[in-house]
Amino acid sequence: MRIKTEQTMVLVVDIQEKLFPYMNQKDILLENCVKLIKGLKLLNITFVLNEQYPKGIGATISEIKELIPKNKVYEKFTFSCCKTEPTKDAIKKIDKRFVIVFGIEAHVCVLQSVLDLIELGYTPIVISDCISSRKQSDKEVALLRMSQSGAIISSCESILFELCVSSKNEVFKDISKLIK
Repeated sequence: MRIKTEQTMVLVVDIQEKLFPYMNQKDILLENCVKLIKGLKLLNITFVLNEQYPKGIGATISEIKELIPKNKVYEKFTFSCCKTEPTKDAIKKIDKRFVIVFGIEAHVCVLQSVLDLIELGYTPIVISDCISSRKQSDKEVALLRMSQSGAIISSCESILFELCVSSKNEVFKDISKLIK
């Protein structure tokens, strides 16, 4: 099963100011998320950006938010993005088969969003090097559960090149530069 740009959208989960500093390997996480977002933008993939209770946890960190312009931010109080009607409606309106998912925390909001996406009939693509939790063991358990539930697990570099398809793609060189 190939993942194609015209069938794909992105769900960004809760990469927020008061939570992000506590993530395991946060510097690598940020670097990978920035690469992923830049690459997905080159491929013209549509984003849905979520924040869990921003009054308490803060807004999306500036390094991420500034890369996703013109995007409405969907505020949520449920752990799953899909349990908040405006987010669920946005996903349905975009109407793509595959949903690339990344953000924090892997074992709570990312996991529950992925499980609900599966229940709604979507195929989530979880980007393993663009998710994190405070503890590495929580991330590992979440990845296992998501995989066992039907999500596809990929990495930043792998998904960008899969969506690019060929070195003849007009954005291939730009994506290659991002990865290096």
